[in-house]
Amino acid sequence: MSNSAAFRVLILSAAAICSVTSGSQVPAKQELDQEYKSAVSNYEAGRYAEAASQLEKLLPFATSSSTVHELLGLVYASLNQPEKAINELKTAVQIKPDWPEARTNLGTALLHSGKAALAGEQFNKALALDPKSFDTNRNLGEYYVQSGKLDEGRTLLERAHQIDPTSYDNTYDLVMADFLLNRLGEARTLALELVKQKDSGELRSLLGQIDEKDGKFVAAANDFEAAAHLDPNEDNLFDWGCEMLLHRTYEPAIAIFEEGVKRYPKSARLLIGLGLSFYSRGKYDEAIKALLAAADLNPTDPRCYVFLSKAYNSSPLQADEVIQAFHRFADMQPTSALAQYYYAISLWKGKRTEDTTLDQKTVENLLLQAVALDDSLAEAHVQLGNLYADQHEFQKSIPQYVRALAIDPNLSDAHYRLGTDYVHIGQKDDAQKEFTVYQKLRADHLNEVEKERAEVQQFVYGAKSDSSVQPGHAN
Repeated sequence: MSNSAAFRVLILSAAAICSVTSGSQVPAKQELDQEYKSAVSNYEAGRYAEAASQLEKLLPFATSSSTVHELLGLVYASLNQPEKAINELKTAVQIKPDWPEARTNLGTALLHSGKAALAGEQFNKALALDPKSFDTNRNLGEYYVQSGKLDEGRTLLERAHQIDPTSYDNTYDLVMADFLLNRLGEARTLALELVKQKDSGELRSLLGQIDEKDGKFVAAANDFEAAAHLDPNEDNLFDWGCEMLLHRTYEPAIAIFEEGVKRYPKSARLLIGLGLSFYSRGKYDEAIKALLAAADLNPTDPRCYVFLSKAYNSSPLQADEVIQAFHRFADMQPTSALAQYYYAISLWKGKRTEDTTLDQKTVENLLLQAVALDDSLAEAHVQLGNLYADQHEFQKSIPQYVRALAIDPNLSDAHYRLGTDYVHIGQKDDAQKEFTVYQKLRADHLNEVEKERAEVQQFVYGAKSDSSVQPGHAN
């Protein structure tokens, strides 16, 4: 919920608020009025502890005052005392049930305390009390959007927009609702109108998402670039770099991600983006360095290891650092088939059987552990097949290739290796069938390109969703 649904205070004089108790110790109304005004001033100045102390002293003389209870509830909310805040705001509503601002503030406090259903009830009651109010329509609209009721939320946000078309926050949220509802034309038109009012990085970023979703990739790239120039935060630089990466303009992507890493050196996803850009450009050593840095920052994130393994497969340099990273990942994720697989492959680089320091039993055990954890991991079966075939254990290698191809029949190298193994055991007809499939798949090498592109897209959209703008504008 955005700050538009933040707490609101209605300032009244003590003469209107105080229903004082009788007795000789009762302060004069003028004194109560002054104390209340001072509490209001402290609240507005952010001196919440002082305001709380004043209101707590005032409360015994104003037990029937909805405004005193209301302000004290707001003060407690600002002091991060949610239960006290809710109790005071409930009392204010009980005293004056037809006060929409009190309902709104109670709803906001309940929402902040995780009591969404109760919050919705208060926002609904506030709207019923004042259906022509910008605030009541906006607050309930935002609540519905946050709750996943996009159609209902959009209707109310649009109504609020009609009441006050100059509200940047409400219009932004209406654009977001249209985007989420796939009303891309309406979203774009409204966003472009809003740009004239306030050209902001967040708005340009949202325009980029709209254009990207609508297949207008050149426009999206321009939007993301504008967002990064207006507000070079991590999200905007990442989105701009990813747009370049997705459309294979690798040198600009490298430059953008390098600038991002310079500004945000602790951002693992920017480093992965940089590593991916280097890898796609064929700069494997630089890719490995960036991906190793990402793994150090976020060692449990499996996404960087996918591309680290690919880059290392193309460049055997930095072996010790790469093996150490995969070893750490395997130790931290003992039930992850991919973690065990990547560690095995990192060990099994270079000369393989010619390398006398290579412990092939360790590699075999790791691969067996990977397929035991996830028998659908086709590449692990392929590598087990390769390991056994290199040792001329064809009765072991052939079942691994067969299993891999049952999972994914488009693995061209598995068809070739299986065909070769069939030759070794004298099954020439079976071998020829595998070689024929291999030749057909190799002729259509676009499959590999598209597979790699899909992996890049999976990372990009997954990383974007990690920090995506949630429904409801955040000021």
